[in-house]
Amino acid sequence: MNISQMKEALFKQATIFQTGGIRPTEELGESWIGKVVWGKEGETMPSNFDPICTLFLNELPYVPKELTGYQLLTIYMDFDVFNNLNMDNLVSFFKINGYSNLDEIQKINQQSSKIKPFPLTPLLIDNDTPSWEDSDSFDPEIENAILRLESEHGIEYYEDIVEKIYSTHKVGGYPSFTQSGVSFGEDYPFVFQISSDSKAQFNIVDSGSFYFFYNPEKQDWIVYCDFY
Repeated sequence: MNISQMKEALFKQATIFQTGGIRPTEELGESWIGKVVWGKEGETMPSNFDPICTLFLNELPYVPKELTGYQLLTIYMDFDVFNNLNMDNLVSFFKINGYSNLDEIQKINQQSSKIKPFPLTPLLIDNDTPSWEDSDSFDPEIENAILRLESEHGIEYYEDIVEKIYSTHKVGGYPSFTQSGVSFGEDYPFVFQISSDSKAQFNIVDSGSFYFFYNPEKQDWIVYCDFY
């Protein structure tokens, strides 16, 4: 297996997001960091949960198959999560609302008290690769082939195979782990991440990310965090 074949085997599509840089509209289809713009009438959140993200999946160039049943996700977070990052599953500090029908939602415009809100511009990528620390994302055959090329020909994974690790707000692709990666099994694949964002003045400890894993059959979430 040569480098081109490794890239072809490893690369995945994903939607990444650019923060700001466009005139906000707050119309249906516009994703946001720092606010939840849309929701269902009568829906309430506990006061300790802050609105942090609006993701319109129906407008994205790529969405993993596990999320294709949803057109919109809204995410609220309890900032007490930062006192509990040693937990294996942080989902109790998040409220993730999924909407399959946009006819049932209305504008609610709830703004975060801690994150500066910006619209998010989606961009399709087709070269997302796992961090080397994320051994669970590698097929053993590919991992062994990389190690063999490193030993015999002096290649470097990050220099010769990886084109970029996308440590940003992202739907699909690979989690951009900065520490040793984790896996929650085939039943809970990685589906999106919310990352530290200097423009939105949102720092997850030290340039970290929250990673979201989803079981569509159980409609059940797992949330994990790591950072430098």
